[in-house]
Amino acid sequence: MITIKSPREIECMRRAGYIAGTALAAAGAAVRPGVTTRELNAIAHGIIIKAGAKPSFLGYNKFPASVCVSVNDELIHGIPGKRRLSDGDIVSIDVGAYFQGFHGDCAATFAAGSISDEAKRLIEGTRASFFAAAAAVREGARVSDISRAIQGSAEGAGYSVVRKWTGHGVGRELHEAPEIPCFAGKTRGPRLTAGMTLAIEPMINLGDCDVEYAPDGTTVITCDRKLCAHYEHTVLVTRDGYELLTYIEGSSI
Repeated sequence: MITIKSPREIECMRRAGYIAGTALAAAGAAVRPGVTTRELNAIAHGIIIKAGAKPSFLGYNKFPASVCVSVNDELIHGIPGKRRLSDGDIVSIDVGAYFQGFHGDCAATFAAGSISDEAKRLIEGTRASFFAAAAAVREGARVSDISRAIQGSAEGAGYSVVRKWTGHGVGRELHEAPEIPCFAGKTRGPRLTAGMTLAIEPMINLGDCDVEYAPDGTTVITCDRKLCAHYEHTVLVTRDGYELLTYIEGSSI
């Protein structure tokens, strides 16, 4: 069931979103060669806890860390650990914060040191596909308008969109209705209403769209082992457009 948030609930989500966005920005700023993915997790975890919130992902479906850190051909759900980043890596960090009964959810892909022009374009193209989707958000539009915008932007830049994973509603639960695919299907999907809160998250591949689980059974990787990127914000549908609840002004996200 799609939930419409009240003004009080939206204010709680703004606070949760600010915490999640701040944690993501701090972890992203720490991405550099030599840093471990576990250290990035610790940075985000500390900010979330200090703010009086809880990491949304810790223990969710038995996930063992506070954030997801996915490197190069790892798309989502990467488990932080001893891996040290190398110069040229691209690193997707996904953060959720649970505060006063609501979740904020956001992600971005960052460069470790000097990355290739190809990797830069992929990161920029993924971010651009999100903002193309956000521009389609308004009361009365359809979920399919968001999906079509992501797909058009990404495929127009020469990339493929992941089909096995989707964005989603977010609020009291980390994953709520509706699903928000990165591609336009045969149906138009639900109509957007002011007060809906959506986690819109383009997942974009340099190669083809197919993904699979890594041997750890949790991390999702590209089948062709080519680079991929991820960008996400929690978005509030308003009467005249949208508001980004996890965007931090002046940050790298």
